[in-house]
Amino acid sequence: MTPIDVLTAGEAMVMLAPHGPLGEADAVDLRVGGAEANVACFLAAAGRPTAWLGALGADPFGDRVQAHLERYGVDTRHVRRDPGRPTGLYAKDPSPTGETAVWYYRRGSAASGMGPDAAAAVARCAPRVVHLSGITPVLSQAADALCRALLAEARRHGARVSFDVNHRPGLWEAARAAPILRAYAAAADIVFVGRDEAARLWGTTTPAEAARAIGAAHTVVKDADIGATSFRAGAEPVFVAAPAVDVVEPVGAGDAFAAGYLHALLGGVDDAGAADELDESSRLQSGHRFSALALGDHADVPPPDVIRRRLGVAAGWTNGAQPVP
Repeated sequence: MTPIDVLTAGEAMVMLAPHGPLGEADAVDLRVGGAEANVACFLAAAGRPTAWLGALGADPFGDRVQAHLERYGVDTRHVRRDPGRPTGLYAKDPSPTGETAVWYYRRGSAASGMGPDAAAAVARCAPRVVHLSGITPVLSQAADALCRALLAEARRHGARVSFDVNHRPGLWEAARAAPILRAYAAAADIVFVGRDEAARLWGTTTPAEAARAIGAAHTVVKDADIGATSFRAGAEPVFVAAPAVDVVEPVGAGDAFAAGYLHALLGGVDDAGAADELDESSRLQSGHRFSALALGDHADVPPPDVIRRRLGVAAGWTNGAQPVP
């Protein structure tokens, strides 16, 4: 199998997006979401060879999720279809004030049945980066074992590990999550964390405190519409302000940021057309650029043609290092 740039692993679900507050809406849009799948879709649409490792039910919702991923160009050959467990489901609940709550129906899902044997995908596709998030380990003991196995396989095969803390209070309380998520972060090469979730998990108040609390060699702290700061051992912090964006919905922006950063980390194209691995400031700028795409759309991930057009890449562009002619 041809080596790929990024392997993401986690749970993708069908999403119900109501036309108005969930308890009052007469109609909903059927979409697909999931942190790691969102990252994969952004990267694949941007021309990055990307695979998603996960499990789906052998049901119509699973068909919908797999077709969605493939529409963006994501490699789904490592997806397992489980006839004994359903595909996960979640629903958004927008409020008149503009905030959006999320309700999950994922207990006993196909993804919760994933185990460490699935980590063999790393050897099969030889990714340059393995991307994980703090959502998957809490799905089940088996899913936690899978994440640990993926860390080991990434190290064995020379892949860099990217970890998005992505704490979900609805899945586990901060006191239980904090030490586990810190341990995963310490094992990663690059860590993404929101300043607000670091405050919830470790009681920090500034980006610098968040980075120190995590203790990883390289941490990027996202601070909503203020900007993002990169903290690397032995280097001065690098801050890039967030651009002004007309926000339609914030859900998915963190996943988009991680995708944009990784795209530049692996040799994304900057505004001058450079195709080498970009400097840290350019990586953060790329994260903001991708994040703006998610913020400006009701879906977690805009349609692939919108992503390509906004990023200036051509359809069918697959090597991650060519500007549009």
